[in-house]
Amino acid sequence: MSAIQEIFDTISHAAVAKRAVTNHGVLNEAYCYDKPSSFSRGMRIDLGNVTILLISGTASIDEHGVSVHLGDFRAQMRRTLSNITGLLAAEGCTWHDIVRTTCYLRDIERDYEAFNEERTAFYKEQGLDPLPASTGIQAILCRPELLIEIEAIAMFRTDTTATSREQ
Repeated sequence: MSAIQEIFDTISHAAVAKRAVTNHGVLNEAYCYDKPSSFSRGMRIDLGNVTILLISGTASIDEHGVSVHLGDFRAQMRRTLSNITGLLAAEGCTWHDIVRTTCYLRDIERDYEAFNEERTAFYKEQGLDPLPASTGIQAILCRPELLIEIEAIAMFRTDTTATSREQ
C-alpha cells in the first residue's frame, strides 16, 4: 500500500481532534492585544497519526504584541519567519513539514525582490527540498506598519520522528 493510501485510510477512519497552537515565548495571543482580536495563532488538527497545522497570518510582532522592525522589510520578514519557526517548534515540527505558504506583501512591486531574496536564503538555510507551494499577494495588512504577513500549512505523521521527516 502506498504512503498516500495509508494516509487516506488513516484520515477516513480517524477521530478529528483540534486545539489552538501557541508559543508565548515568541508571540502573545491576539485576544491579549489592547484591542483584542478573535483568532488563534494556529490550529492543530490530529487525524489519527496525521497532523495538520494551520498557522494563522503571522507578522513581525514580538511576544508582547508589539510590531517590531518598523520600516525595515527584510527585518520584518526575518522576524515573521522566526515567529512561524517558533510556532512550528511548539508542535514538534519544522519548516520541513510546511507544505504551503501564503505571503501577503503590503507593496509587492517595491518589496518582492527583497522578499524573494530573504525567503530563498531562509529556505536554503533550512535545507528545504522540495520547497513549499506558495502564493504571493499584495494586501492591506491589519496594521499599517506591517509590510509582510505569512500564513502556513504544515502536515506530518506523528508516528515518525522529525529527523526521519526531514530526509
